[in-house]
Amino acid sequence: MIPLLIVKQALCRIGRRAVLKIDRFEVASGEHWCLFGPNGAGKTLLVNLISGKRVESGSYVHYRGGFDPALDIHVVSFEEQQRLWRRDNRLDISEYSDKVEDAGTVVLELIDSARSDAEQDRDLLSELLSQLDLQGVLQKGIRFLSSGQIRRVLIARALYAKRAGACKLLILDDPLESIDKDSRTRIIHCIEHYLTDDCCSLQLCRRQQDILPGVTHMAVMDELSLLEQGDATTVRAGDAFEKIDNRRPEIPAMLPPLIVDETADEDAQEPLIVLDKVNAGYGPLPVLSNVSWTMKPHHHVLIEGPNGCGKSTLLSLIDGENHKAYGQAVTLFGRVRGSGETVWDVKARFGIVSNELHNKYVKGWKVLDVVVSGFFDSVGLYDDSGGAELDCARQWLAALGIEELQKHYYHEISFGQQRLALLARAMVKHPRVLILDEPCVGLDDYHRRLILQTLDVIASQAHTNLVYVSHVVGEQPACINQRLRFLPTDVGVFMVEQSEL
Repeated sequence: MIPLLIVKQALCRIGRRAVLKIDRFEVASGEHWCLFGPNGAGKTLLVNLISGKRVESGSYVHYRGGFDPALDIHVVSFEEQQRLWRRDNRLDISEYSDKVEDAGTVVLELIDSARSDAEQDRDLLSELLSQLDLQGVLQKGIRFLSSGQIRRVLIARALYAKRAGACKLLILDDPLESIDKDSRTRIIHCIEHYLTDDCCSLQLCRRQQDILPGVTHMAVMDELSLLEQGDATTVRAGDAFEKIDNRRPEIPAMLPPLIVDETADEDAQEPLIVLDKVNAGYGPLPVLSNVSWTMKPHHHVLIEGPNGCGKSTLLSLIDGENHKAYGQAVTLFGRVRGSGETVWDVKARFGIVSNELHNKYVKGWKVLDVVVSGFFDSVGLYDDSGGAELDCARQWLAALGIEELQKHYYHEISFGQQRLALLARAMVKHPRVLILDEPCVGLDDYHRRLILQTLDVIASQAHTNLVYVSHVVGEQPACINQRLRFLPTDVGVFMVEQSEL
């Protein structure tokens, strides 16, 4: 059988310091591959080469006749989410609309676009929407979806895609990331059902537990090279797979010197955050209803709930991003919102690590600039920074084991290293509350362990309290002692239950 694609003797430069080297890699119809490796292994670079997104693609990638990578490759990835969000934000016309709103690309429109008008299959579409629980968001703009919801939309689009007479290639970059427990089960069953002999797939995977059923072949990657490839069962039993799976990080024993407010009363019992019957929504759609929550100085909080329940909306009410906190009973550090403080006064007390912030950093910033920008709560560095700020930033990079990356460009380092840089950015100003909105999304096990155990060091040594959002059961810092759970109600919104742990 003629392979669908072949990569031969490929050399592909990334940034100024690294080169991907692939002797040979090929995919045939009906094969379902898992590219397994840690952050920075080169999986995304190989997939971009295969997809025709690199200038080197024409030299090293050969496709079977009739296969067009621009039409027959369908991608589910964090980068694709970013691309769609940026496109809709660029085309936003809400400020020119009488209703002051622009839905942008709606879910149904995005999924439909995967097929020509002549090849629409309403029965299949209905089946996918049901399997992935998307009926309730079909007319919703993708900009207003949670990370988990848009991930399910991209999966539906990829599975629905078809071009007459062509074999399609699905590229699934950690499709289970940002997904709650119930949705994970739905997605696993749905993808397995559609991984058939008339298509092929490449799953990019960083964790053994996320390898999808139905995988027939596996390639292990590390340090921009293919270490082993072949039958999935054989490769999973090999040394290369085991070596990567067993890596353990070195956790910092001590944090950099911290600038602590001398006037702060460490034993004060005044709550840090108080919400009393707070509501929030988007237009006529309610998101939060009668939410009450008290976070005291000894609390490190876990926030749990399914995709789209309102977790990110809750965070935006306390970190200064959502104006709907004004006029409601929202008290931060003993002061009611709207009592004379500025947004920047609020932001100064919070550090943030989130997917949304990760999305905002694009090309052009060096790692040290990204970290120093945390002093100014800006995306990028536009203010003059002094020696003290630079020294503090370098100390945090050193504590997290990435000091040697300070002069590298942020977009050229691995995803895991980027997330560590964002943690350093959040901590340089020694925030009173550190908000971590799914900080382990997109990370391999090595970087997850490093992040979680470093957060415990922060909780024990710094005058900083944690607010941690996660979908993964058991994936949380050990210091967590309070939980907020979003529970569904009969009226279509979620109630918030507060409990001590």
